[in-house]
Amino acid sequence: MSLAETLNVQRLAGWRPGLPPGRALLPYAVPAAILLAWEIAGATGLIGDRVLPRPSEILATAVRMTLSGELLTHLGVSAARALAGLVVGGGIGFALGVANGASRISETLTDSTLQMVRNIPHLALIPLVILWFGIGEGAKLFLVALGVFFPIYLNTLHGIRNVDPQLIEMGRAYGMNGRQLFRRIVLPGALPSIFVGLRYGLGIMWLTLIVAETLSASSGLGYMAMQAREFMVLDVVVLSILLYAALGKLADTLTRALERRALKWSPAYANR
Repeated sequence: MSLAETLNVQRLAGWRPGLPPGRALLPYAVPAAILLAWEIAGATGLIGDRVLPRPSEILATAVRMTLSGELLTHLGVSAARALAGLVVGGGIGFALGVANGASRISETLTDSTLQMVRNIPHLALIPLVILWFGIGEGAKLFLVALGVFFPIYLNTLHGIRNVDPQLIEMGRAYGMNGRQLFRRIVLPGALPSIFVGLRYGLGIMWLTLIVAETLSASSGLGYMAMQAREFMVLDVVVLSILLYAALGKLADTLTRALERRALKWSPAYANR
């Protein structure tokens, strides 16, 4: 076997050189080093507590707010808003992506309009959204759903359109009907692209939620940060930012685990 063939086989098997046996902890090495340097800089006075509180102080604040139940309440509200926006925006985006990917007529009717709307920054619609929905939960849900919609729509459309036509012809040769072709060939072939859209959409979801929760909210992490800013409670502000980062990482990790499980049939995902 030639070197090129060997490298190709290793790539398909998910082999990646240079990774130690304990590679599961490796992604956390850089964040841990940053937190350690941050703590040392704060303890030595290099960074003042009025500029950036130390991680130990932020952790103490998180424990105190957790024991009081305040932090869990805000976390639950923000998570519920994010999940609702993901379900609504992601569901519509997936459905339209499938429809436009499978039907030229559907794509001709709707894709041009969607592409025009996509080029409007969804956060620039906040004044209009307030006029439409007021400052209640409807405005927040709309903004989050709109932010999630386009990444999932575009990647679903791309995935459906890029399924190997020869596989579809082979399925037809085996007597599969349209529903069987979609379930056994088209959807599995589009899943890698769909998961890329989902991961991208999750990032925009949290970004949008941060802004949406400043719209006269009475609960949620964004509200907690705004209240802390009003009273100059810097450790709570930083805690809110770190929680958004942690929630984003958790959502991405869960999505990647689901991706590996759904695509375990693919050699490219076998050993990830």
